[in-house]
Amino acid sequence: MKTIEDIRSLLIEQRDEFIKKDVGVERTKLKEIEKYKDTPHTVVISGLRRVGKSTLLAQIARKFYPKNNYFFVNFEDERFLTFTASDFTKLHEILIELFGNQKVFLLDEIQNIAGWERFVRRMGDSGYKFYITGSNASLLSRELGTRLTGRYLPVDLTPFSFEEFLRFNSMPIPNIKLLTTVKRGELKKAFIDYLLKGGIPDALKYPNIDWHKTLYADILHRDVAARYQIADVRALKELSFYLVSNISSLISYNKLKDLLKLGSVNTVINYVEYLETSWLIFVVNRYAYSVKQQQIANKKIYCVDTGLARSIAFSFSENKGKFLENLVFLALRNLKEEVYYYKTKKDTEVDFYLPKKKLLIQVSQSLTEPAVRERETGALLDAMEEIKENKGFLLTEDEKDTLTFANKKISVIPLYEWILGRFY
Repeated sequence: MKTIEDIRSLLIEQRDEFIKKDVGVERTKLKEIEKYKDTPHTVVISGLRRVGKSTLLAQIARKFYPKNNYFFVNFEDERFLTFTASDFTKLHEILIELFGNQKVFLLDEIQNIAGWERFVRRMGDSGYKFYITGSNASLLSRELGTRLTGRYLPVDLTPFSFEEFLRFNSMPIPNIKLLTTVKRGELKKAFIDYLLKGGIPDALKYPNIDWHKTLYADILHRDVAARYQIADVRALKELSFYLVSNISSLISYNKLKDLLKLGSVNTVINYVEYLETSWLIFVVNRYAYSVKQQQIANKKIYCVDTGLARSIAFSFSENKGKFLENLVFLALRNLKEEVYYYKTKKDTEVDFYLPKKKLLIQVSQSLTEPAVRERETGALLDAMEEIKENKGFLLTEDEKDTLTFANKKISVIPLYEWILGRFY
């Protein structure tokens, strides 16, 4: 560790910068974190790189500890390069000397210090509260919690939701039951903008810089290839590009192996798992009572951000319905729902099934074509019959209706209304 004076100066500088930090749009995750504020558990904030984890840490400080009664340390600072786990006790002493005996630690990028978990565990057991963020570059943030088994509460941070996107653009959150013609038009325009641009903060703040491609390259090279020591980076890139270009579509690991000449199915499975652990993609299983059936069935792939996928994948215009479906998945995931896709006995498909709620959701860009309308409603009705449920949802870009079939009702709702309506 550097000299005591160096550390003092560094901590004072970091704290001053942190207190002045622009906290931007308040994240909805703050409501979840507020429930954890008075628990003894360490809060582990994880998610895609550049998604706003450090900013969320600043929002926690501003909202829950307005008197600045906390310790803040950012271990991403290169001046901590020689810091080791044995230095934590001395660091704590210096923090107390500078800022008093605070009981809350806000620690950014702590995973850069080998053995950090012993300090956090020991101090947590002594009554100190910790909020931790982690960068995928050094240690995938989703893995942070495994170091604190039974002592942590995970918080997944994703790109901006549509509501956060509206706030970012200084637009009021409308009451969807009281939309005027003008307000509906403005809301639809904002929604299409969100669909195209996604919700990654830096990409929205600096639209003239190609943040998506830079972020995508960092994920592949730093979070996956380097971390897992993948020699055949070309194969990884081809697989990733294929998946991001085919979001909301069924994929077969066997077919991917043959298509991309990846040698074995295990290689495909491993690569997909690495991409999922890096938060680039999410894998959804087919609903089945048997775990084995779920494992062998085709998967559906979704991307963490539609703007990112649009920048990387093939032409967006041909896949608009797929991007709408991707947004529905992200919304459901943010609600911590257990999500599957559903295949009926007639081999028709429903995009989402939430077994705990017995909720079926189909997504279609438009129902104006009779063949599309028949296909989408038919699949939904088949599934409703099989699970013995009389209600289902069909989400569209801009159509609204109530369809009745004998004793079954399908609510057709524009996706922007469904999202802002708290999912009904």
